[in-house]
Amino acid sequence: MNNQTKISVLMSVYNNESSVAKAIESLLSQTFENLEILIIDDASTDGTYQICKNFSSDNEIIKLFQNDSNIGLTKSLNFLADKATGDFLARQDGDDISSPNRFQSQISSMINNKVHVCTTRAYDLDTKRILRKYSYYLPSKLLMYFQNPFIHGTLVIRKNVFMKLSKYNERFKYAQDFKLFKDLIDNNYKILTLKEPLYYLNTKNNISSNRKEEQKYYADCVIKNIEPKI
Repeated sequence: MNNQTKISVLMSVYNNESSVAKAIESLLSQTFENLEILIIDDASTDGTYQICKNFSSDNEIIKLFQNDSNIGLTKSLNFLADKATGDFLARQDGDDISSPNRFQSQISSMINNKVHVCTTRAYDLDTKRILRKYSYYLPSKLLMYFQNPFIHGTLVIRKNVFMKLSKYNERFKYAQDFKLFKDLIDNNYKILTLKEPLYYLNTKNNISSNRKEEQKYYADCVIKNIEPKI
């Protein structure tokens, strides 16, 4: 790894006024210094955008965008990916927190192990229990037949690989990460998941908990290898 290696962090936020400040602060506190933080507000109806604007005004590494209407996570992330100038793309959600050494550990591991993608385990933000506690020890290719074994918010991926796969599949309004990981595995890209939890994941009142039926439908499409009809 050299000083020119750069990470572009992609964060799409929607009505995260109670949590987004801590999420951004966790990125600004990273030990890995060559970052740009790309944030898009997906037409929030609360104070999320203003909070992000305050941060962007004080930090030149933050680039802030705003959607005129709510277009969803998939399209918002693809928009940010097109704006990214880093060698690596990283994910962060507006209601989660990254450990200070997260990116340093992930990038070092990716370069040392010559892999294309790196994720980590996480702590539940509320209970502090380790997520992917047992499934971590099972082969990811096997788990993919039943569920997504990866935590989307912990994703770091080489940008050229992401672009070769044509970014997130925009037919997947939900479970877009599951679809991406399926495509990565099908195309024989190497994925490394770090044992150390480097992320604090909110599991309450989020997309996964509020949109369970939609998430299940799109996840089933990934498992069955079919295109969604809605």
